[in-house]
Amino acid sequence: MLVSGQAPIFSADKRKKRPNILFITADDMNCDSTGCFGGQTPDITPNIDRLASEGMRFAHAHITIAVCQPSRSVLMTGRYPHRNGAEGFQPINTSVPTLQESLHKAGYLNGILGKVKHLAPIEKFKWDMVKDVGELGNGRDPKLYYKFAKNFFQQASNKGQPFFLMANSHDPHRPFHGSVQERNRFKQGLKNIPAPSRVYRIEEIQVPGFLPDIPDVRKEMAQYYSSVRRCDDTVGAVMRALRESGQAENTLIMFLSDNGIAVPFSKTNCYLHSTRTPWIVSWPGKIKPGTLDNRHFISGIDFMPTVLDAAGLAQTKGMDGFSFLPILLGQQQAGRDKVFTQFHQTSARNRYPMRCVQNHKFGYIFNPWADGERVFKNESQSGLTFKAMRAAAKTDPKIAARVKLFQYRVVEEFYDLANDPDALHNLSDDLRYQKELDKMRKELLKWMKRTNDPASKALENRNSPEALKKFMAEQDDRAGKKQKKRKNRKKRTS
Repeated sequence: MLVSGQAPIFSADKRKKRPNILFITADDMNCDSTGCFGGQTPDITPNIDRLASEGMRFAHAHITIAVCQPSRSVLMTGRYPHRNGAEGFQPINTSVPTLQESLHKAGYLNGILGKVKHLAPIEKFKWDMVKDVGELGNGRDPKLYYKFAKNFFQQASNKGQPFFLMANSHDPHRPFHGSVQERNRFKQGLKNIPAPSRVYRIEEIQVPGFLPDIPDVRKEMAQYYSSVRRCDDTVGAVMRALRESGQAENTLIMFLSDNGIAVPFSKTNCYLHSTRTPWIVSWPGKIKPGTLDNRHFISGIDFMPTVLDAAGLAQTKGMDGFSFLPILLGQQQAGRDKVFTQFHQTSARNRYPMRCVQNHKFGYIFNPWADGERVFKNESQSGLTFKAMRAAAKTDPKIAARVKLFQYRVVEEFYDLANDPDALHNLSDDLRYQKELDKMRKELLKWMKRTNDPASKALENRNSPEALKKFMAEQDDRAGKKQKKRKNRKKRTS
């Protein structure tokens, strides 16, 4: 196991021998939306699937926190959100080292396409080339990604420098292609956003198992999958630019999504479909093509250590993750039998702290905010899906129960993910699972204490409403936002 301060697996005394790094990200794409990770929507991601055929897929890859800016901050610091300062949409602490600083010091040319403001403060990220959403067709024009990627690759070649390019698609983030949200948001600018290479009909797509298959949900999912296809178009465009540059043979390529889809029970949560990501790594001559790792868990905290290791650079002190380069080279690695994930606050600064541990079979979630009164509100409730669920809940008891759980949660959730990956059946009160639940609860608490998580005392006092209320008052103060006075629970409607 590689730890901070240990010598890298690859040494690179000369700059020209260091590998290039191409990092491509999707925005709010569920893992199983892609064809190579089991997606059933026809011909949905041909370019991502091609990349998978050229490298390694990870069946148990997770981002660390399922919301845009904190997720990306973890990737570029190797630290958990409560340790890098970016728990929500805040900048990281200026004392925390970043991947870009290390690469810049080593002579890398650093470039970024899209999602620029999601890595802050800007002075901590040493970019030599910056093109943000407004220069990229609202982050949705594959031709513009191709143009700027090609220019960047040429610039690196001309200067004789290795490069790191972070190419961030803004698809399939809301608003989805063809939606009313899209027309309302982009208005006149909509004419500058190209259509996906394939637009899906409602009868062609697969509704995720954690959502009800009802008309408006299916309609919005068709719009989402069309946006997934346009993201794939962007991946293909960037890959074409790399191949044409003649530098592909010395380039380590990684692809993943920063979190799950923006619908209930995915983004801004800690469910399997919140954090599981379609992580693909390709490196000609180093990684065996077409391989699937279904043993090891890797996480967002491991991205920076792995890139440093592959580049032949020393590990930065203070990181929580460790390099999985040995796995890429065909080896086994200890310490990868579980993953810890978390959530802190929404973009509106509403605090809904969650902590989770998952292994190959089970998942345990701790929700200290779930007091039966605090109502969960997030971006995923915009658009058609949640509105359709609320309407259907009036006559469908099963959907009503799902809506209630989504809005109010319970303090503890426990799922048999091997048999219930959609987390439809909370087993926390099932006596048959108490031994496993207690084991995972202890594992989570041990991790929380090891990483100085301020929520550890809340977990220890999970059965005390007074202790949890005090903890949440501290959380609201930390977010700089007081909760509004809640209505009497009897007057609430779900």
